[in-house]
Amino acid sequence: MRRTVKDLLVEIKDTSELMIDLAYSAILYDNEDIAEEVLDLENRVFDLLKQIRIVSILAARRVDEAESVSSILQIASAAQKMGNAAGDIATLVLKGFKLPKDMIRLILRHSEETVAKVRVSENSEIADKTLNESKLHTRTGMRVIAIKRGFEWIFNPDRDVKILKGDILFAIGDPTSLPKFYEVVTGEKLVIEELEIDLNFEDLDRAVDILIEMKNLSELAVDLSYSSLLYNNEDIAQEAVYLEEKIDNMKFDLLHWVLKSSKHFSSYEDIKPLMALMDIAYSSEYIADSAREIAEIMIEKMEIHPIFMEAMREADEVITIVEVTEQSNLDGKTLGEAKVESNTGMHVVAIKRGNRWITKPTASTKIFSGDLLIAKGSREGEKLLKELCSVTVSP
Repeated sequence: MRRTVKDLLVEIKDTSELMIDLAYSAILYDNEDIAEEVLDLENRVFDLLKQIRIVSILAARRVDEAESVSSILQIASAAQKMGNAAGDIATLVLKGFKLPKDMIRLILRHSEETVAKVRVSENSEIADKTLNESKLHTRTGMRVIAIKRGFEWIFNPDRDVKILKGDILFAIGDPTSLPKFYEVVTGEKLVIEELEIDLNFEDLDRAVDILIEMKNLSELAVDLSYSSLLYNNEDIAQEAVYLEEKIDNMKFDLLHWVLKSSKHFSSYEDIKPLMALMDIAYSSEYIADSAREIAEIMIEKMEIHPIFMEAMREADEVITIVEVTEQSNLDGKTLGEAKVESNTGMHVVAIKRGNRWITKPTASTKIFSGDLLIAKGSREGEKLLKELCSVTVSP
């Protein structure tokens, strides 16, 4: 049975975004099983792109229909390129390019979204519950992207997958959500050690700082590009383009500091982490380039097929824009004080305040009435976020 354009587009988008999450998990935890899954998914996305091209050609009988479908093909092609970038990161793992532990700690600590690896304890409250029953994403803000069960793997688990004692959960979310996630999964408090992280050389420190920024901004560019089409907003599209240009410039800065630090290393094994840094930087740039391709659909005023809107609503993660109303429970509070991530499971990726953009809101970012929040998460989380932004404070 031939699949529809909408079904194929949903799977391409979901799979490419999963690949990015898994690829970073693989490099940060030096996990070859996850890396191999990324490469398998890369082949899957290539096959899906071929299918969507065939279905789109068969569906377009007139010039106007062909023009409408062309935007869908541009989105699908850009998503595939994101998957290719993830595949490049995964390949590093399989070729033995490891990052030093201090470098990994720094990346995990300062990324906008962190990757967690937690084992389900014997007395865990979520043991023997499905992901839907445990409501992990909504309660903690962390989304489970893979489960290791003995020697078996469950990638991109759906809501009906049951969590068992001893399972190892790989999850992604805001760093501030990690303590809550750890407590729910293990029943214990997470003690975060204040470690002094020293990469030995200032040049390398600067390179890693830039890489973290590139990773964060490239993922933000993807979210903004999809948002621009979903909400027919050229301002958001222009912001995605701006981020892509910024990431291009950052790549050259990173290469400068990596090459400068290379004088401290002599052997091939010693410079492997430097080579990995550069390759991840190129992948981040490629992800941002792909996001720009999507945003340019809005900027060039291409017709956006209604199928795209339907596909976005059926994707694993929804992207939403919510306005903060006066005297709502969020008005005047910081994201951390309102515990937006842990109370709703929604990750605020950007804020529009008047004519100004806040593209990297943190837990200390204060929210005011009139702010437009761009956030992503589950459909249930979207509903909770809208309530948080609109419910009037009781007198």
